[in-house]
Amino acid sequence: IWPDFSWEDARIAALDALSRGAEAQAARWSVFEKSLSSKHLRDHLKRLPDFEDVIAEEKALDYAEKVKSALSALSFLVAWPALDRAAKIVLARHGELDGNHYELLSLAADALAGKYPLAATLVLRAMIDYCLTNSKTSRYKHAARHLLECSSLAATISDYGSHSDHNVYETRLRREHGKKTSFWNLIS
Repeated sequence: IWPDFSWEDARIAALDALSRGAEAQAARWSVFEKSLSSKHLRDHLKRLPDFEDVIAEEKALDYAEKVKSALSALSFLVAWPALDRAAKIVLARHGELDGNHYELLSLAADALAGKYPLAATLVLRAMIDYCLTNSKTSRYKHAARHLLECSSLAATISDYGSHSDHNVYETRLRREHGKKTSFWNLIS
């Protein structure tokens, strides 16, 4: 659930009405830092002079990359959009991606697939691994689609770095989850 910023927004509006713009700006930035609220960041940036907004945006994106929750960082960077930074988060922190957050991860995979196929693949794998490891049979159809997407993306990935290529990944899935025939029947 997205946080309710009613109190913060009322405070910011009051500060603006009292011509306390610097305090209102500080409050906007504070809300952004606490929640990665793109609305508050956009409001902050549009009130800055030319070129200062570019510097502040870079500072905000740097901040977002370093937040504790990889999912929060990924969500913000995909929505902003700063897909290069979102891909960087995935590549550096893929082990932190909770595949149960399929709404966010599906959007991220779709957004990243065009220019960042390895990052998209790692996001898809997080959802597949979560589904199969936890025997989420209601999600098998989606996991099968994700595995097929990984197969399709594999043709566009020239370097997997330290990650296993698609064939090795699928072989591992078959070894670890081969008895989940209701899943594998969706693949063939």
